[in-house]
Amino acid sequence: MDSMSILHWIIIIFFIFVYVFPVVKILNKAVYSGWWCILAFVPLANLIMLWAFAFASWPSLRDQRAH
Repeated sequence: MDSMSILHWIIIIFFIFVYVFPVVKILNKAVYSGWWCILAFVPLANLIMLWAFAFASWPSLRDQRAH
């Protein structure tokens, strides 16, 4: 098995960008730090993060109910 070519690296970087950019935007709109998206690449931590954010009370929704 050869090492990965430059084309493989370009494809990987492209898919990481396509995945990470929208996740960061969603987290920022939910008033969470975009750095949470790093956990998406950690096995098991990504599932815990998904469930924690799914059932957490989002600060942006709390602000809308207050008005």
